[in-house]
Amino acid sequence: MTHRQIMEVLSGLLMALFVAMLSSTSVANALPRIVTDLDGTQGGYTWIVVSSMLAMTATTPIWGKLADLYNKKVLVQAALGLFIVGSAICGLAPSMPVIITGRVIAGLGMGGIIALIQVIIAMIVSPRERGRYSGYIGAVFALATVIGPLIGGVIVDSPLGWPGVFYIGVPFAVVAFVLLQKTLHLPHVRREVSIDYLGAFLLVGGVSTLLIWVTLGGDSFAWTSLTSYALVAGSLVVLALAILVEGRFAKEPIIPLRLFRDRTMVLSTLASFFVGAGMFGATVYLQQYFQTARGMTPTHAGLMSICMVLGLSGAGMVTGRLISSTGRWKRYLLFGGIMLPIGLYLLSTIDEHTDLALVGVYMAVLGLGVGATNQNLVLAVQNNLDTKDMGAGSSVVAFFRSMGGSMGIAALGAVLSHRVEDVITDGIPKLVASGKVTPEELQSLKSDGLADPSSMPSAIQALYEHAFAVATADLFLVAIPCALIALVAIVGIKEVPLRTSVEDLPETQALPEAEPEAEGAVRR
Repeated sequence: MTHRQIMEVLSGLLMALFVAMLSSTSVANALPRIVTDLDGTQGGYTWIVVSSMLAMTATTPIWGKLADLYNKKVLVQAALGLFIVGSAICGLAPSMPVIITGRVIAGLGMGGIIALIQVIIAMIVSPRERGRYSGYIGAVFALATVIGPLIGGVIVDSPLGWPGVFYIGVPFAVVAFVLLQKTLHLPHVRREVSIDYLGAFLLVGGVSTLLIWVTLGGDSFAWTSLTSYALVAGSLVVLALAILVEGRFAKEPIIPLRLFRDRTMVLSTLASFFVGAGMFGATVYLQQYFQTARGMTPTHAGLMSICMVLGLSGAGMVTGRLISSTGRWKRYLLFGGIMLPIGLYLLSTIDEHTDLALVGVYMAVLGLGVGATNQNLVLAVQNNLDTKDMGAGSSVVAFFRSMGGSMGIAALGAVLSHRVEDVITDGIPKLVASGKVTPEELQSLKSDGLADPSSMPSAIQALYEHAFAVATADLFLVAIPCALIALVAIVGIKEVPLRTSVEDLPETQALPEAEPEAEGAVRR
């Protein structure tokens, strides 16, 4: 395809990506207000985020496999439709359970959008040139991340309130649908189709059970309780069955296990998992920090996200251009892998009094790490894949990144909740003993720490803000090991020169279909 033809297709794909990212970034800024208005808890705050991440994570490899079998344009349009339906349900939600349900449906669509965009770009752009177009993806990612919190904050502060936040992406989704219908015309080779329904069911069930355990553990039940053991054992058994089905019985496995014979695939998926855990898990709570610990309005909190986005978009676009011009990519992955733990460490030093300019610099450093790793890990994997495996392989990387993010959000949300509770529990007796707070004033503080700070007595408000600042800093500290593991995995990835064609790999580089039965056996 010519550059013009590629850009015409990208116009619809990038609009779809914009929709998915705008949903995440604008809603994140509205979460504190949503939870307060619907009388939610810290667990509910976490579940609004985790529910969409869970749906997106569990279905990403399924979308990728479907892309290898069915018409990709129809699939991405179906994903946009699911997103629109889920957003409408959220906007009309009268309670936390309903809004969480809507987020699950929207998450199904988001998983399809994110997985299919990577697949389609891989089908029309060679690995050598893909860095150039990855820069456009980074720019759209940055744009949605910048204006998402701003739009979300303005809407939340307007008469529309938080329900309006869920409708903001709908017009863009409709435009993306129309653009894709007009510009996306990929050839589709009809062949015998065999959907691995059992493998898909087991995969979704095992991942979902594991994420439920991570989310509810330590809150709804003790980590060492019978319920906890049952969930872990159940998820491991189901995932083991999924591996057995995928490896032995499925004609068209959702995740072809032979892909993991490739070193780059194994290390890239490992790195993606821990990058997701550190990135999503740590940064999703920054908006809560700004609004709760620093007393910002949603609009002002949204402005702070610009700092991270500048680092993220700058690293993504610059490294993409450099990769396209030089054909070398590992050095930029290493740069991102080093910046991630540094950024997380710097953010682990913040509190409720840290200068906001300094916080912005720390966020920019973290953004550099994220921007230089996200797309380039996918590029490294796609460079080693045959065309027939492009959908499954690309979605596996996205799957592990989303799974890491889901588990990170859930686990760090539990850490945040318990840390806030501990700080407040330790601080209340001191306030009472000093006479700064009366027993009657304590009634303004909800047991789960999600009351409106502006309605509290000044002494309790200061304690409340301090608790969230301390807890947020601890989240970044806990996330550092995840970033270090990702860095070790990146170091181990072997750099392979980028191909200049989207055709299948040469026979000498292709992933093996099966182990040879005997010496001298000819590979099919």
